[in-house]
Amino acid sequence: MIREQIEEKLRTAFQPAHLEVHDESYRHNVPAGSESHFKVVIVSDYFTDQRFLMRHRAIYSTLSEELAGGVHALALHTYTLKEWEGLQDTVLSSPNCRGAGMLA
Repeated sequence: MIREQIEEKLRTAFQPAHLEVHDESYRHNVPAGSESHFKVVIVSDYFTDQRFLMRHRAIYSTLSEELAGGVHALALHTYTLKEWEGLQDTVLSSPNCRGAGMLA
């Protein structure tokens, strides 16, 4: 359910040409069924002439309610259409969990 909320908000705010939202909570030390760790791949011309920090701040602002709630981490991969074409649809894997879980 949280994944769908994230997708909807990002589609509305950034009108992406490409969007993937992956729930990676299973890779972390969290209770079963948690929706707390996500990887977002978003391609939008909204990001043209923006540095990564500004792109990430825009996404954090859009998802402020989710981040204040149960979402613990976002792995953000933000691209313009031109950058995305240069990657040939290749996205880096998220890092492994370092064991600092939220068991409770």
